Amino acid sequence: MKNCLITLVASLLAMPATLGALDYPCTTAEPQKSGWPLTEEEKQYVSKPEHERRPGAEQKKHLPAMWPVTPSAGHWGGTSWLDMHAKLVKEAEASKGPIDVLLVGDSITMQWGAAWTRHFPKLKTVNIGIGGDKTQNVLWRLDHGGVAGLEPRLVIVLIGNNNMFFTPETGIEAAAKGIQMVVANVREKFPTAPVIAVKIFPAHAPGNRFYEDIKKINAALDTLKLDNDPKVTVLDLWSDMVNADGTLKKGLFTPDNIHLTQDGGYLLYATKLKPLVEKWLAKP
Repeated sequence: MKNCLITLVASLLAMPATLGALDYPCTTAEPQKSGWPLTEEEKQYVSKPEHERRPGAEQKKHLPAMWPVTPSAGHWGGTSWLDMHAKLVKEAEASKGPIDVLLVGDSITMQWGAAWTRHFPKLKTVNIGIGGDKTQNVLWRLDHGGVAGLEPRLVIVLIGNNNMFFTPETGIEAAAKGIQMVVANVREKFPTAPVIAVKIFPAHAPGNRFYEDIKKINAALDTLKLDNDPKVTVLDLWSDMVNADGTLKKGLFTPDNIHLTQDGGYLLYATKLKPLVEKWLAKP
């Protein structure tokens, strides 16, 4: 592990397009770097607001480029985020062993709901989506019991939308590297399982900072060439979700212009996923 005081630009450039053994570019003062259940010391640490645990906080350094690529527990106030994680850990433990699909992400993954069952009724699936999660929160959950004991045949990753809240500080490149790091994490944990890495869906409208930053991050993902790994497929639904003028297609999104409708957005998502899911699950 490298110390947080390393040169940030150099550390990001040093991350290869396809990571092998996972090595985070920054380590924090977190007492328990992995494993579940949490020690009392770790519980105390993650009970602090997330901004107090960010990389560099111990040295009173502002290192925003390290945020998306360094595991960090989420925080909704009190223990509610940790309680949600604990619930998902328990669900994963109940499904211990072989499963067909592991879904990894934020609220868009969490809200698959009935749509997933309708479109993929025969697949044994574990969904570890948590609303509001950023790449760093998913990294923490993957390392702290979120997928322990599971043996997925396929992993589907969609993460990054909530990193848009912080791109004015972190920059675009770091957010893209965060997505790369999540893919690398699941590839390390499940070396035989292929991964479908889904690019961030459009949100809001052209000219909106979120919308424009998502476009830039998706473009940055192209330069990282995640699919140089033969077990990684990148899925891009942007052109299917916007009109010719770039505005969001009606019927696909809920009124917040972020989340998907069950009968529109998730139908499209499932339709685009289906041939890839069938392809990978058909392999021995």
